[in-house]
Amino acid sequence: MPKSPFYITTPIYYVNGKPHIGHAYTTVLADVLTRYYKLLGIESHFLTGTDEHGSKVQEAAVKNHMTPQEQCDTTVGNFIELWKKLDIYYDDFIRTTEERHKTIVRKILQDLYDRELIYKAEYKGWYCVPCERFFTEKDLLEGNLCPECKRPTNELVESNYFFKMSSYQEWLIDYINTHPSFILPSYRANETLGFLRQPLGDLCVSRPKSRLSWGIELPFDKDYVCYVWFDALVNYISAVGYMADEKKFNKWWPASYHLIGKDILTTHTVYWPTMLKSMNIEMPKTIFAHGWWLTGDQKMGKSLGNTVNPMDMAEKYGVDAFKYFLMAEMVLGQDATFTEDAFISKYNTDLANDLGNFLNRVIKFILKQPSPIIPEPGINDDNDIEFKNEVMNAVNAMETALLEMKLNKGIDAVIASVRAGNRYMEKTAPWKLAKEGNLERLNSVLYNTAEALRIISGLLYPVIPEKASVIRKALGIGDEKLIIDDLRIWGKLKPGISVTDTGVLFPRIEIEKNEEKTKEKALSAPIQVSENVVDMISIDDFFKAKLKTAKILKAEKVTKTDKLLKLAIEIGKEERQIVAGIALFYTPEQVIGKTIVIVSNLKPAKICGIESHGMLLAAKIDDKLKLVTVDGEIPSGASVG
Repeated sequence: MPKSPFYITTPIYYVNGKPHIGHAYTTVLADVLTRYYKLLGIESHFLTGTDEHGSKVQEAAVKNHMTPQEQCDTTVGNFIELWKKLDIYYDDFIRTTEERHKTIVRKILQDLYDRELIYKAEYKGWYCVPCERFFTEKDLLEGNLCPECKRPTNELVESNYFFKMSSYQEWLIDYINTHPSFILPSYRANETLGFLRQPLGDLCVSRPKSRLSWGIELPFDKDYVCYVWFDALVNYISAVGYMADEKKFNKWWPASYHLIGKDILTTHTVYWPTMLKSMNIEMPKTIFAHGWWLTGDQKMGKSLGNTVNPMDMAEKYGVDAFKYFLMAEMVLGQDATFTEDAFISKYNTDLANDLGNFLNRVIKFILKQPSPIIPEPGINDDNDIEFKNEVMNAVNAMETALLEMKLNKGIDAVIASVRAGNRYMEKTAPWKLAKEGNLERLNSVLYNTAEALRIISGLLYPVIPEKASVIRKALGIGDEKLIIDDLRIWGKLKPGISVTDTGVLFPRIEIEKNEEKTKEKALSAPIQVSENVVDMISIDDFFKAKLKTAKILKAEKVTKTDKLLKLAIEIGKEERQIVAGIALFYTPEQVIGKTIVIVSNLKPAKICGIESHGMLLAAKIDDKLKLVTVDGEIPSGASVG
């Protein structure tokens, strides 16, 4: 594990509305990672904040009958309140309306202007207000729709100032290709490289005050304000002392991770690196783009009205439970679906049934003994050694997951060790040992389970700090400083410490209570002869779907999406095109030549503007997906079923 300082950032969030689950996820992730690194003894700095300039803020202020500054001051409180509620401990919270930030933005603009890296010219383009970005006509979808948010754009012709971003295109391509950890996951780097296959234009870094007054005034022209994205990106360096505190800046920069959502990939992997290069500043080590939280197949968003309020979830089910679900459910880099049913299922399985039950069994059993203390262990047998190895494997798995940014896998490994603890108690049957009077063996079992809980609580502390502290208090070590190095050593729990009953760690959520409305509907619904009859189909219905074998001839990624591949397939003597959502699991090279199974008689459908004639079959479980292929050699066009 590297010992250099750890500096992590979230995007700074727009103050035109209340925070939602997307904001909460990125910030919780940054908090969890920072806690892990601090426990590793690594100096860490966690920056978050708010983006307070631009047309979206100005529009929100007008709508709410406020000044832009009042809009900022009001809305920023919602973020600070939520981070406090979610037990998030950032080291710095930057607001782009703060003088410390505005001063640095002006200095950078003046320096680039003096070096002729910023120039004035007339510009014609299509402007998207929600995204606050200009697009060329070739970028637009279906006439004048923004390629990012799919909303209408406005054609504008005006004089503006431009940053010579285009002069860094070849350098940036080379840098991405020679620094594989610069943009992660790697398929996000491929997206950026795909974007860079087209000529890179210069970046408009101003907005005339006649159109937008809410921004940082250009130091060389009072009739213009700075483009909000140029302003916002500078926060990553202005907050750690660039051009203000050289010692502080040299300590923390370059950033270890810029955490971002995949929707702001271009601004962070094209705009930001070229800006830094022009300033002769070292690149951040990694820009990590995570996926979106979805409801069904849709991204959550204020405009769609399908966001989850993190404050409500935390109030209803507890802060630690909510944070646990966010960290355990999403594979970093991929999209994840949020439903309350999925949350309850995860909560009951991992936290109530597994972790809570394990703690309850261990503590209550020790409390039943004549002396309610951590016992002195005896000689370990094969069951003990096997259990110990499973717990220690979780320590290694969590450290590997931390380095590889696969936190869900690390958490899975820890919960697997919890389940191993419950199995261990079933195998060793401490209740039988007590009944038989085999106290030496009983003491070993109770010590091993308590020691496992010490290690497990330490591994989970960054994710569920409040509940992990409860576990440590139950074990009598609540006041001890938690050091991850101690988790690598079995036997650090001292015999003789008194244990205490802290109550139910995670009360089980009774699903029936959350389904009262559903039950009411069911009671009033017509009685069915069989509860499964609605799922049954006849053989005639089945044969309406024509399943055939097909050979994949060509494959390529669909631009502006990370999920889709466009496939050219052969079905007997026919060649056709289909679009398949398998790009997160297969590269184009991996699927070419495969003989797959498709539904051949589906009506054509347009997916991302591309016509698809059929659907391939695939099997998915958890985060794995496999294509349905045929066994042995069989020609394309053969009937299946």
